[in-house]
Amino acid sequence: MPAPPTSAGSRANRKRRLGNAAAAAGRAALEGSRRCELCGAAAARVRCEGCRLTYYCDVAHQKADWVSIHERICQLLIPIRMSVPFLLSEKERKHGTEQLVKRQKYIIDLAYSTAREFVWDGKHQEAIPAALHALRFSTEVYGSNSVQLVPAYLLLAEASTGVGRLPEASKYLSQAQWIVLTTPGCGTAVQCKLHRGLGLFCTAEGNFEQALYHLANDIYLASSTFGLKSVEASGGYFHMANVFFRQNKMDIANSLYAEVTDIWRAFLLKSVQAQERILESRPEMSPFAGDEEVGEDRMNRFTLRAAEAQRAEAIRVLSAVLDVREQAPKQRPGETAGVLHALAMLYYLTGDLPKAREAGLRAFHLLKPLPRQESLETIGHLLELINSQLSCSK
Repeated sequence: MPAPPTSAGSRANRKRRLGNAAAAAGRAALEGSRRCELCGAAAARVRCEGCRLTYYCDVAHQKADWVSIHERICQLLIPIRMSVPFLLSEKERKHGTEQLVKRQKYIIDLAYSTAREFVWDGKHQEAIPAALHALRFSTEVYGSNSVQLVPAYLLLAEASTGVGRLPEASKYLSQAQWIVLTTPGCGTAVQCKLHRGLGLFCTAEGNFEQALYHLANDIYLASSTFGLKSVEASGGYFHMANVFFRQNKMDIANSLYAEVTDIWRAFLLKSVQAQERILESRPEMSPFAGDEEVGEDRMNRFTLRAAEAQRAEAIRVLSAVLDVREQAPKQRPGETAGVLHALAMLYYLTGDLPKAREAGLRAFHLLKPLPRQESLETIGHLLELINSQLSCSK
C-alpha cells in the first residue's frame, strides 16, 4: 500500500524535531569537548562566570583553581581563548600571532612565579593549579619537548612531593629528565635544577644515598659554572646539610650549614656596600626605589623577578638554618650570630627595616661577650644604616 501523503504541518514538525536533535547533538559534542581546567576530565559543566570560557568538573576544582591562579588570569584568558576573526592580510595575521604569544608568555611567567611563591610558603596544594597553567601554556608556546618546560615540571614535582603525591612527582621528574637528556647542549642552570629536584624527591622517599648523589651533582655543576662560593651552589649545600641532619650526622650537617651562612653573608655584605654607595651618590633615593623604577621592558621584569626569587630563597634558607642553630642541644652563639647578621642584611635590602633591626640587635648582643669580635663593627654599621632609614621613613 502506498504511503499516505505528508501534510505541510507534519513536514514542519519533522523538520523541527530534526533541528532539535541536531542542536542537542551539537550541545553534547560541545560539552564533550569541554575539559576541566584542573584535572582535564571531559564533559566539565561548571563554568567560570568571569571569563565564561573556563570549565570545571565540580565546584571544588573551580575553587582550587581560583585560589591558586585563576583569579589573577581570569580576564587575561579571554583574548587568548576567544576565536579570532578572519584576518584579511598577512600582516594582520602575523600581528595577531605575535600578540597571542606575548599574552601566553606573560601568563607563563605569572603562573610560574605564583606557584613558586606558594611552594616557598609551604602551600604546596595551592601551587599545583598555577604550576599546571605554566606547563600548559609553555607546551602551547614552545612545544611538548622543549627545555622551556623543565622548570614547570620540576615545580610540579616539588609541589606534588610536598603534598605526598610521590607517584605524580616521579612522573613529572621523569618528563623533565627525559627532556634534559634529549636536548643537546642543555644549559648548566637547567641541569642544576634537575639534579636538585631529583635530590629533593629522593630525600622525601628516604633514599638518602641517591639524594646525596644528585645534590653532589647539583653542587658540582653550579660550582664549575658560578664558583665554589657562589649563591647558586649554596642551595645544594643547604639541601645536602638537611640530608645529613636527617641521618643525625651533625658534624657534617653543621659544617655545611656554616658554609651556606658564609656564602650568603659574603654575598649580602657586598650587596649592602653597593647599596650604600648608591645612596651616597643619590641621597634622595630610597634604598629600595630601584624595584619601583623598573619599566615595562621584558628583560627588566625578568631581572626583577630573578632578584625577588633569589631573596625569597635566601630568607627561606637562612631562616631554616637559624631554626637549626637555635634548637641545637649545644648552642653556638657565634654561628647563630652569623645567620642573624645575614638575615639582618637581607631584611634591610628587601625593605623590612623592623625585622632587619631586630635581627641585627640579636646578632650584636650574641657577639658582644665573645672574645673574637671582628663582626661587631660591621653589624654596628649596619644598625646605623637601618636606624637612619627608619628615621627617614617617619
